[in-house]
Amino acid sequence: MMKYHKQSETSVIHDGYDSDDMLGSLALPLFQTSTFTFETAEQGERRFAGEENGYMYSRLGNPTVTVLEEKMAALEKGERGLAFASGMAAVSAILVALTKANDHILCSSGLYGCTFGLLNMMKEKYNITHDFSVMGTKDELRALIRPETACIYVETPINPTMKLIDLEMVAEVAHERDIPIVVDNTFASPHLQRPLEIGCDVVIHSATKYIGGHGDVIAGVAVGNKEFLDNVQMTTQKDMGGVMSPFDAWLLIRGLKTLPIRVDRHCHNAEKIHWKLRSHPKVARVFYPDDSRHPDYHIRQKQMKRGGGIISFEINGTKPDAQQMLNNLNFIKIAVSLGDAETLIQHPATMTHAVVPEVSRQEMGISDQLIRLSVGLEAWDDIWADLEQALDQL
Repeated sequence: MMKYHKQSETSVIHDGYDSDDMLGSLALPLFQTSTFTFETAEQGERRFAGEENGYMYSRLGNPTVTVLEEKMAALEKGERGLAFASGMAAVSAILVALTKANDHILCSSGLYGCTFGLLNMMKEKYNITHDFSVMGTKDELRALIRPETACIYVETPINPTMKLIDLEMVAEVAHERDIPIVVDNTFASPHLQRPLEIGCDVVIHSATKYIGGHGDVIAGVAVGNKEFLDNVQMTTQKDMGGVMSPFDAWLLIRGLKTLPIRVDRHCHNAEKIHWKLRSHPKVARVFYPDDSRHPDYHIRQKQMKRGGGIISFEINGTKPDAQQMLNNLNFIKIAVSLGDAETLIQHPATMTHAVVPEVSRQEMGISDQLIRLSVGLEAWDDIWADLEQALDQL
């Protein structure tokens, strides 16, 4: 059969799985097993010695999980995917694999709260230090890189301020010193942004979000160089144990089939809601990368297909006003996740980023008036009607 390059909408459905290998089953079978049998003791020896391919124990690999990993690698245009029990399991395994005691990590100036907490723990236990940078210019990056800098860790768009980092610029500087770049691509998804194609080295997703898309699974994925991720699988992941269950992989594969359609709808709705929020008198500022007035709009045009499904905005008022606005909502759910079919809303300063000290939150741009909105798949005018009546009551 002639092979040809498939677009992502086709790749996400077909890559990584051949029904002919599974008795013609159109849907991927769920290999809900903890261990695998060997034909002989010698075969078991060869597999554990790495001399023969095959499955041994689901913490070390599982056929259902492998299909997910291959699909994610195809989507992100990477050599290898590796699935984890959560987004933070992926973040921690990758950062531990790239660092040793007394190393240094250079980070974007804004991170998910638990990533911030992990970095502080690594500093306290292993003296692995970190610095934050707005990563606005090459000179700024060069000035912050040290001889002991082991990696550069970037979120873009940044959670929850929606600031963008120019990945091409960061990659140019990092490759001058042969420093690997790790990118949390959760907010964009591989449908909107592919950091590996821009020159980055490892991509991480909280697959709980857009990859799954249905709010029913906790998971993480990393994609990158095969040699590096093979090593992570057989060391950091194997020994720390943050592996994905077969059933969670099965759920994610089901969700992936509709990823492009879902993300496009999230973007369509967010684009509409963003303009409505900008014109409401109770809203002081709106942060959305697809707005031509966004300071990083030129970066969005360069490296993202669209602006995504997340909007952050500041209330004209106080912290109690921001919380009251959330309490005024009818069908929009107060919850800390994102990328679900349902529209979700949360207050970062007291929820996702509560672990971050107030001074650091302010430096990141996370005020007490800031609200993060994950725009769902409902009719956009219904979403706006709920937001509008909640704002009007302030």
